Amino acid sequence: MISKLPKWIEYGAFVLAFVAGCINAIGLLGFEHQSVSHLSGTATLMGTSIVNSSFSVFFHLAAILVSFVFGASLSGFFLHGSILRLGRHYDTVLVIESLLIFLALYLLSIGSYFGHFAASAACGAQNALATTYSGAVLRTTHLTGIFTDLGIMVGSVLRGEAFDKRKAILFLLIILGFIMGGTFGAYLFIHFQFNALLAPGGICLVLAGVYRVYSGKNT
Repeated sequence: MISKLPKWIEYGAFVLAFVAGCINAIGLLGFEHQSVSHLSGTATLMGTSIVNSSFSVFFHLAAILVSFVFGASLSGFFLHGSILRLGRHYDTVLVIESLLIFLALYLLSIGSYFGHFAASAACGAQNALATTYSGAVLRTTHLTGIFTDLGIMVGSVLRGEAFDKRKAILFLLIILGFIMGGTFGAYLFIHFQFNALLAPGGICLVLAGVYRVYSGKNT
């Protein structure tokens, strides 16, 4: 339940959404307009590629999906349980995510499309991290579920139920973080091309360090 999560979780969710928005903007601008932080559009394009007999595109998109699952599997290996608890390996997953982002940067800088897969795996690792520590309530790499939950909240209020202010604030912070991250990522890509990935990768490392220090002082 969101109400039982530590107060500082809002800041972490905002930063993670910012990172995902940044990566996705770079992906849309640099990966042949292909998103990597969420897979609904990718799965749809796979279907259209079959109709168009574009089997090379089909297998490329399939590899992006598999890469996302691989990244999520890494998070699942290091993290256990659905309750946020200091001392768990959240920093390890963030470091893995940053390494995957830097790997994507290297591969893309040498013209290898395998960089798309590394970026997708990084987003998968982050999305599984958010899902794990929030009991499958939050995901920071896409906004469809967030907007859906906001709509459900509005409907509940119209039905006469109490308005969950903290949940609404948390959702709005994730939306704001994703949009701001997308703006920042687009700006960086225009000026630095794929070197823009240094920003989200660096942010993940800083966030991992902050968590390690905070965890050490409070456990």
